[in-house]
Amino acid sequence: MESRTSFTYTLTREQQAVLADLLRHGNYRPAVVPHTVVAADGDGCRIALFKSGKCLVQGKGAEDFVTFVLEPLVLQEAQLGYEDVLRPETTQPHMGVDESGKGDFFGPLTVAAAYVDRPLAEAFRALQVRDSKRITSDTTVLQMAREIRKLLGERYSVVLIGPARYNQLYARIRNVNALLAWAHARAIENLLAKVPACPRAISDQFGSKEQVRRALMQKGRAIELVQHPRAESDLAVAAASVLAREAFIYALRRLGDRYQVSLPKGAAAAVQEAAINLVQKHTPAVLLETAKCHFKTMDTVLERLKLDRSVLGPTGMVRSRPSLPRRRSVPGAPAAGGADRAN
Repeated sequence: MESRTSFTYTLTREQQAVLADLLRHGNYRPAVVPHTVVAADGDGCRIALFKSGKCLVQGKGAEDFVTFVLEPLVLQEAQLGYEDVLRPETTQPHMGVDESGKGDFFGPLTVAAAYVDRPLAEAFRALQVRDSKRITSDTTVLQMAREIRKLLGERYSVVLIGPARYNQLYARIRNVNALLAWAHARAIENLLAKVPACPRAISDQFGSKEQVRRALMQKGRAIELVQHPRAESDLAVAAASVLAREAFIYALRRLGDRYQVSLPKGAAAAVQEAAINLVQKHTPAVLLETAKCHFKTMDTVLERLKLDRSVLGPTGMVRSRPSLPRRRSVPGAPAAGGADRAN
């Protein structure tokens, strides 16, 4: 198995102090890296301690640095190579579920579920599968997603809710977590149809897992649901994260091709400019087909165009607001299928 070349750790203040002292006074060459407390080059690797407390180790010698320096002197525990002992559940059969597009103004909401067992876990580690939010290049995401799908075969599922359908559903339920719970439940159900013996589903903590449980159908009601913060550290969730991001990237590109514009990700200034240009080329109604209309970004865009939400009709009148009491179902939610697509 090839050595890993990139490691990320979140350090306590005490651990940060120890690492900073090692890098400043040990046999390391100082390096300049933006937003760091200290950075240095070691034997075949670069170590960067960021102001956030995150430690990033990269390079061909990264694994040796983690094994012989970071773990014994800073972390004071052996983790690398002992994952199966420290967290045996990570290689036992289960599925991970994650989403993409929730914070993006343009494009769909996508949710993926991916299966993992011991052989797949080992293959994912060799592939360095990680949370898609830690991958800055779309090209890398798409390449990794292709490799993940080759390994999984049919043992994954993707649910895609296009902007038009997303806006209709949000206008009815006015609760992102309830909509997300429905999509997670469908991804779980669809994967259970392919791997019916899968005993457990893990996802990040986005709301009460009872929302997901209530949205599950007969096949899914026996599965153990687990939610916890930073669930992307689980290999199955990380794989699902990459697959969900792949689906989002391709869907966003298709939307851009359809309207002959480039639709950026996120919800910042460049997104506002793209939305304004889109409306000027077409009509305000185009935003119902391309964007998540409850975002505050919509109000900013319309204000700059000297318009208001009335131009979007009833569906576009709904704004984001604090979550409402939980509901038992999502009215009008698309029927479950092999790979749900609600456009």
